[in-house]
Amino acid sequence: MTDDFFAPPPFKAEEALAGLKRQLREWRLVEREGRFELQGRAIVELRLEGSAIHARTVRKLAMSPQWDETRLRSSADVRRFGDALQRQLAHWADRDD
Repeated sequence: MTDDFFAPPPFKAEEALAGLKRQLREWRLVEREGRFELQGRAIVELRLEGSAIHARTVRKLAMSPQWDETRLRSSADVRRFGDALQRQLAHWADRDD
């Protein structure tokens, strides 16, 4: 038997990026020039870097945002990123109500 029997499948960054972009559009974010916007303000940037996804998110909604950067190198990273972003969007929506 091989030792990698329980290893996760290889990460396919292109497919994961397409799925993440689809998810962001489902959340009603507008894609413009490689950025996803909420209420006309950029909140997420995604781009492919080799076998990973380079993701930038804003700390708070602002006209001149400060960005946090992260590398998504696995499906688990993509899920965590999506979950965290969804929580942040819910927080911003609650603040606006």
